Parts: sequence; structure tokens; C-alpha cells
Amino acid sequence: MTTVFKQIRPKKISEEIVEQIKEHISQGQLKPGERIPSERELATLLGVSRPSVREAIMVLEAMGLVESRQGGGTFVRSLTEESLAAPLTSMVEKNPRLLHSLAEVRMGLESWSAFLAASRATEDEIRNMGELFQEMSRQAASGGWDAEVDAQFHYAITTATHNTLQLHVLNTIHGLFHATIQVALMEFYRKAGFVELLLNQHRAIYEAIARRDPEGARQAMMAHLRLVEEKMLQILKEDG
Repeated sequence: MTTVFKQIRPKKISEEIVEQIKEHISQGQLKPGERIPSERELATLLGVSRPSVREAIMVLEAMGLVESRQGGGTFVRSLTEESLAAPLTSMVEKNPRLLHSLAEVRMGLESWSAFLAASRATEDEIRNMGELFQEMSRQAASGGWDAEVDAQFHYAITTATHNTLQLHVLNTIHGLFHATIQVALMEFYRKAGFVELLLNQHRAIYEAIARRDPEGARQAMMAHLRLVEEKMLQILKEDG
């Protein structure tokens, strides 16, 4: 009868390297935007030759999983970056209606992130959130904190969900979230008492996660993002 068996072909070393890096990306051990070890470091860590590593990196680049930056190394790409980020960014910029819509998206994604983070965050991840909150507190004394610190705080929460797909999705539209944060913060800072209010909201989110209170973290995040949504709606009405 016709055989259904095929000869077994040993995998090339570069293919083994590709599979290992792909697994690290899919499991979230290598995160979007994270720099992977250099060619030399990978060769040493894996006990293989540098040409094999170089070939594997080329394959991963062709697959769209990593990108090499001149003089800066090789970085993990977002799994949905090409199909989603660029067109959305161009649509959202300076569009109050879409900024308001994005605030609603954030409510769904980030309230669930806070819930999961309270259940899954490691001690190191909670410590990182605490350090970011302390930086907000220091900057608040000068009238308000930088939008990047705010974005990092929210991203740290999503990282602590240990949900690889959610992390990639959030990373892809991180620039869009940054837009709402920047717009909202600038508006809030103009009003007396709002810096303290925002700081207290971030404190409530952090403390709920730190004490492992998923529902408390979800509600604290919802309360914060409702305020952002209201600000987007206000801007929309003023623009219209």
C-alpha cells in the first residue's frame, strides 16, 4: 500500500532558534517593544554559532515578529501593529469624537486589566507600579505629571495580567491611549483640585491591586476612566 510516512528531517539550528524565540514571544516572556539579546549574547546563551543566530533573526524579521533598528538592536514587534496602529493613529489625532470613543475602549480593556492584575501580578510588578505612582506623586507637587509616566503606569497594569494577546493589543494602540491621556491631563491641570483628584484615583487603583482586590481594582479603574470619558465628551461638545 502507499505509505503515509515521511522521512524525518532534522531541524536546522536556526529553525530551533526561531521556534524558541517565537515561543518566548507567544508566552509573553519577550514583550512588545522589548529588546532581545544581541547576536553575540544569543549565541552564548544558546550555545550556537553567530551565523545561525543571524539567520534566525532574518527569518523572524521576515515573519514580522521582530525588527532591527540601526545601531539600537533587535526588538519584538506588536503582533497587530501593521494592521491596526497606523490608520487608527491618523484617524484619532485631533478628532474629539474618536478620542471619546477611545476613552470607552479604554474602559473595557483597562478595567479588566486591573481586575486580572490584582489576581496575577507578581511582587516585582506591584513594586514597579508603586514606583511609577510615587513618580506621579513627586511630579504632582509641581502641578501635574508627565503623560508618559501615566501611560507607563497603565501599561504596567496590563503587563501584570500575564495575558499575552491583551498586552500586544494594548501596545499596538498605546500611542492612541497616550493621546487621550495627554489631552485629558492638560485639561484637568487647568482646574483647581483636579491634580489631587487624579492622583487619588491612581492611588486607589494601585492600592487595590497591591492588596489583591480584583473587584476593587476594576471599580477604581472604571471610576478613573469615567472621569476621562466625561472630559472627552466635554471636549467633543465644545468642539461641536
